[in-house]
Amino acid sequence: MINRYAIKRKYRYLPFLLPSAAGVAVFTFLPFADSVRRSFCTAVTGDLVGVNNYKAVFGNEAFGLAVKNTAVFTAVCIPLLIGISFFIAYGLSRVKHIRLIKSVLLFPMAVPTAALVLIWQILFGDSGWINHIITSHGHGAVSFLGSSKAFWVLVGSYIWKNLGYTVLLWLTGIMGVSTSVIDAAKVDGANERQVLFRIILPELKPALYTITIISFLNSFKVFREAYLVAGAYPHKSIYLLQHLFNNWFVNMDLDKMAAAAVVVFSVIFAAAVLLQRVWDRKEV
Repeated sequence: MINRYAIKRKYRYLPFLLPSAAGVAVFTFLPFADSVRRSFCTAVTGDLVGVNNYKAVFGNEAFGLAVKNTAVFTAVCIPLLIGISFFIAYGLSRVKHIRLIKSVLLFPMAVPTAALVLIWQILFGDSGWINHIITSHGHGAVSFLGSSKAFWVLVGSYIWKNLGYTVLLWLTGIMGVSTSVIDAAKVDGANERQVLFRIILPELKPALYTITIISFLNSFKVFREAYLVAGAYPHKSIYLLQHLFNNWFVNMDLDKMAAAAVVVFSVIFAAAVLLQRVWDRKEV
């Protein structure tokens, strides 16, 4: 006979999940389902047009440029962020008193985007400090935000904004590695390099997966910085998908925007699933 009390005890967490589940359903799933519907209709009349919106999106030159720039930005930023943050975290893990340092690491996340953009404009604007230093040494003025160099300014902004939080994630994983295993390896004659590559790094695979997913999603959240620095139509090197969506929204091209949103979601979801499968195979 099934123990009803055991069943109730097993699923007693469900009432606590209902508010969150309802919020996700109302504010995420339903709007996305409506976007899927709109992607097959006209923006004004709502007439069914099949895949014409998708054809218009894939044939749009601005969409191709935005996809290319976003892919390049993600491919450059994620390895840089993961690599830099790991070496910083590994160095900090050997410091005895890091509680204060952990608090400082979260400082970039507390800085308002507008203040951050103001700093970039002061440093890299046409009349910024770096331009002033270059011209004072007899060189011509360099346009950072109005040229392809704006891409690296945006990369630096992304890394600076997410570095501290990512270092904390690495630190959590590193501090979770058993010190007894490390001490035993050192007693057996293992050096620091062997401990790092044979013990610490294999134990950090779950942390690496979490950091990769978070970094990947955060790479799509740099629109505010790029928009406030260079406006709705920046240099083509930093014209991202967020710029495209913003401009289509302003022009009321809601049908194309809905189709593009479905495409972008499909790509992100497929990338996350593929990454999960790769990780599962490595674990096996």
